[in-house]
Amino acid sequence: MDSLASYVRILEQSPGTGLDRIDLFRIFTRVAACTSFTRAADMLGMPRSSVSAAVADLEGRVGARLLHRTTRRVTLTQDGAAFYERCLALIADVEEAEGLFRQGGTKPSGKLRVDVPGRIGRLIVAPALPGFLETYPGIDIALGVTDRAVNLVGEGVDCALRVGPLGDSGLMARPIGRLDLINVASPGYLARHGVPAGPGDLAGHWAVNYASPSTGRVEPWEWQAGGARHTLPMRARVTVNGAETAIACCRAGLGLIQIPAYDVRPYLEAGELVDVMPAHRAAPLPMTLLYPHRQHLSRRVQAFADWLEALLKEVLRRPRGG
Repeated sequence: MDSLASYVRILEQSPGTGLDRIDLFRIFTRVAACTSFTRAADMLGMPRSSVSAAVADLEGRVGARLLHRTTRRVTLTQDGAAFYERCLALIADVEEAEGLFRQGGTKPSGKLRVDVPGRIGRLIVAPALPGFLETYPGIDIALGVTDRAVNLVGEGVDCALRVGPLGDSGLMARPIGRLDLINVASPGYLARHGVPAGPGDLAGHWAVNYASPSTGRVEPWEWQAGGARHTLPMRARVTVNGAETAIACCRAGLGLIQIPAYDVRPYLEAGELVDVMPAHRAAPLPMTLLYPHRQHLSRRVQAFADWLEALLKEVLRRPRGG
């Protein structure tokens, strides 16, 4: 095929079949994202044979092979890669157009699949969702709460909140704020070991170390000074791989931790934890909203992104002493 415009003209001139053209687009993009007919069929709730037939039908209509098929994996051909990008844009256009005629056409509507980190989802997003749903009665939310890196395209997720530096994922990214970190310890721990005044005192202290759930790497203690990042490995009797466990161990007096301020605000206010070394904190973590479409951002994703950014700015205020 000479151009994507040729694809579209052929599809417009093609007679209809049991599936609408937009359905064929959705099936094709899901197979491409999953790199598997079987996984795509499971996610779509369709027989594998129907998914395979739909892709074959689409290839027949456009007159080009869109997928390389092997016994282990399905990959896009050169034509398929170009067509895939166009399909994503067309699907977004159709979903947007359909939403114009729901709820009076004044507000975005439809189902929105989002994914957020565990504690942000439980402590911040979920409690505030009633306000969002009241403002946008036409939107239904499928809220994923997980700390793993989901495959947005392969799992059909419209947008995902990420905390920390980003890798090169090929996704569109919208900066949405910063997550401030503080250093805390329990009053009992400080009574036994003393209060560290700065990094120079850390050699005489214990930490509850944090190991990345994905890599197993133990994160060093971190702080900023003179515009530079400094790190120090800390001795620890306990190493954990989750924020909730780190907080529990810290409250039990097992050592110092570095933690997002919002995570421990109730414990600070209740006097169960104490903010230490406020002048030597780690750099704030960037928060970014990722979404897969390169050319189109649906109205419901835009509405959720604006709401989430405002919510995080309100809730994640820098703690006193910052």
